[in-house]
Amino acid sequence: MQAATPDTDDSSSTPAFVAPPVHLKEPLPNLATWAHFFLKADIPVLESTALALEAMRQNEDEVDAGMLAELIDTDPFMTMKVLAYVSAKRRNQESTQTETVISSLVMMGVAPFFRNFGVQPTVQQQLADQPAALEALQALLKRANRAAHFATGFAVHRGDTDVAVIRQAAFLNDFAEMLMFCYAPTLEMEVRAMQHANPTLRTVNLQRFVFNIDLNDLRQELMMHWRFSELLVRISDGKHAEHPTVRNVILAVRLARHTENGWDNPALPDDIEEISKLLNAPPRVTRGFVYKIDQPT
Repeated sequence: MQAATPDTDDSSSTPAFVAPPVHLKEPLPNLATWAHFFLKADIPVLESTALALEAMRQNEDEVDAGMLAELIDTDPFMTMKVLAYVSAKRRNQESTQTETVISSLVMMGVAPFFRNFGVQPTVQQQLADQPAALEALQALLKRANRAAHFATGFAVHRGDTDVAVIRQAAFLNDFAEMLMFCYAPTLEMEVRAMQHANPTLRTVNLQRFVFNIDLNDLRQELMMHWRFSELLVRISDGKHAEHPTVRNVILAVRLARHTENGWDNPALPDDIEEISKLLNAPPRVTRGFVYKIDQPT
């Protein structure tokens, strides 16, 4: 991810230059090259986020860290950019510090935020000629929000002290896939087509076949390169699924995926059973609890 660049144009009416989108047609050879590619990319954000940030920029003196955080927390792309920027500025001895979007913005300050984050490129610009990929990405974003919602509910029920970071880990769980939609939409849609043709195929195997990597490995690699907080990196790593906090994230993500198209997925009873163990509650109570979490507020 390229470093944030200040918006040096004093005229807010001047549109930002929009570079032609980069769409990879062939996979890169390995994890290191994929990570290098995304570390250099200027990651786009959601159009709604970009527009709202520009509106806030016009009234910067009336904006506080809480207002910014409320907006950024709804956009996984902007969340990544803020966390990566603040982590890069953090001293080595602070590497274990827990960071959320709000704490990062408080640390940075509102005025420096607007200086260092100019007009943002958008996902809609990046995928202007890829409507099917944009639609699939929007569905993935909706699923990420539901995963974050489930993870928060589980963590609150468990009395976990790291609710905000658990929510963040669930929200960002699929961000490597989101990046692939933006920069390799043809390849990502190829994975989707294979899954649709044969739902029994494991996603990780398809990813390795199409991208030459496991996207979970890419997520962890980027988090470490961006020097995300130690806690966020650790609880995002599904390879340590025995830890209750990691389990909290895994089960929230799994439940969101399995209920994406309704509550009749054959895998759901197993999900409920495992969530019951996590929450130390009977399956019947757990099912009612997750239904309640999923209701719009």
